[in-house]
Amino acid sequence: MATDAGFDPRPPAAPEGEPVPELDPALVERWRSGGAELVDLMALARERLGGVAAFRLGPAPTVLVTDPGAVQHVLALRPDRYVKRSHRARLLIGDGVLAATGEAWRSQRRLLQSQFTGTGMRRYERRIAEAARVTAGRWAAYARTGQLLDVGLEMRRFALDTIWRSLTGHPLDDGTERELNAVASVVAAMPTLPADTADAREAVAADLARIDAVAHHAIEAARGGAAGPDGPGLLHLLLGAAAERPEYTDRLIRDELITLLVAGHETTATTLTWLYLLLDRHPQARDEALAAGAPGSAERRRAVQALVHETLRLYPSAWILPRYAVEADVLAGRTVEAGSDVVVCPYLTHRDPELWPDPERFDPRRFTAADGRPAHPGAYFPFGIGPRACLGLQFALRESTVLLEHLLPAHVPAFHSVPAKAAYSITVRPDGPTPATLLH
Repeated sequence: MATDAGFDPRPPAAPEGEPVPELDPALVERWRSGGAELVDLMALARERLGGVAAFRLGPAPTVLVTDPGAVQHVLALRPDRYVKRSHRARLLIGDGVLAATGEAWRSQRRLLQSQFTGTGMRRYERRIAEAARVTAGRWAAYARTGQLLDVGLEMRRFALDTIWRSLTGHPLDDGTERELNAVASVVAAMPTLPADTADAREAVAADLARIDAVAHHAIEAARGGAAGPDGPGLLHLLLGAAAERPEYTDRLIRDELITLLVAGHETTATTLTWLYLLLDRHPQARDEALAAGAPGSAERRRAVQALVHETLRLYPSAWILPRYAVEADVLAGRTVEAGSDVVVCPYLTHRDPELWPDPERFDPRRFTAADGRPAHPGAYFPFGIGPRACLGLQFALRESTVLLEHLLPAHVPAFHSVPAKAAYSITVRPDGPTPATLLH
C-alpha cells in the first residue's frame, strides 16, 4: 500500500512473461562431443525453440535472439537494458569506440559520427577512388602475366590501403602493410587465446608490439604536421580533439586509430572475398549486375550494391552481437532475467526461411526487386541497428561498390582451390587461402 506521501515501499513488480525455452542439455552434450561450431548449436536452438531461445554452456543460460521484433527491441528500442559489457577484440583495440561503454562511448561516437555521414563521406571519395585504381592496375598486371594471386589477400590489401589513406592522408606503403599484417594475425588468433587477459596478451605480444609501433609512428608523423597528398585524415581529427579534451591521451588516440583500422578494413576485405567466392559459384549474378546499366550509371551501381548486400546477408560483418541484460525484461513474450547474457545473431536471422525464402541461395535480386526482402528493420542488419550500429556502414558500402565497378567488368578470378568451410571469429571469414588467376 502506498504511504500518505505517495511512495510505495515495495519493489516494482518484475516484468511478466513466459520463461525463455531452453535447449535440452542432452542436445548440448551431443553438440559438445561432436566438435561442431557454436553457430551449429545456436541454429539448433532456433530451429527447436524459435526466435528467442536459450542454451546453457555453463551454470547460467545464454539467451539467443533471432526474431526480428526481438532484435529491434534489444538493439534499437531498449539499448539501455541490453548493454555491451566488453568486446572480444579489447586486447587489440583497447578503449576505442567499439569497446567503450557509457559516457565515454557517447563522447567518442559523437566526435566520429559526422565523419561518416553522407556529407562527411565526400572527403573520402578521392581516397577510395585512388585505392581502387591502384588495385585495378595491379589486377591488370596479374592478368597480363598470368600471375597467381590470393583474392582474400588482395581484398585485404585494398581495404587496408583505403582506410590508411582515410586515417593518415597517405597511401599504404609496403613496409607499413607488412607490419599491419599483425592485425590479421591477432584477429585470427582470438578464438584460441587463453581466457585470462594477461595470458592472452602475452600470447600475441609480438604482434601487438608491431601494431603499437605503427600506430606510434603514424601519430607522431601527424602531430608533426605530416598531412598526406589528400590532406589531413581522421588521425588529425583525433589529435585536434586532444588539444581540448584531456581524455584523448596518446593511448586513447592509439586505441581509436587501431579500432578504425580494424573495423575499416577487416570486415570489408572479408565481405569482398566472400563475394568473389559466391560469384565463382553463381557467375550469372555478375553478368546480371553488369547488364543492369552502362558503366557509371545509377542502375549498374544499384545492381553492384545488391551483390554486396546479398553477400552481407549470408556473411554479415558482425555475425553475433553480445549484450548483457542489466534488468529484467519481457522479450517477445518471454521473460529475460536481469544478469542474463544475450546474443543477437544476424547470421541466423538472415538465414531464417520464414523471412528469406530459400535462404541459402545467393540471389542479389532480393535487394533490387520491390518485394525482395523483408521490410522489418530487424530482419536485415549486417552492421547492427540502433545507437551502436556500425559508424562505417556508408564507408564500407561505398568502397566495396567503387572497387567492384573497376574490377567486375575487367576480370573473372579462376580459383585454383576454395576454402572448405567458414571460420567464426570476430567476422565470418573463409577458412583458408583463395588462390586464383585472372581471366579477361
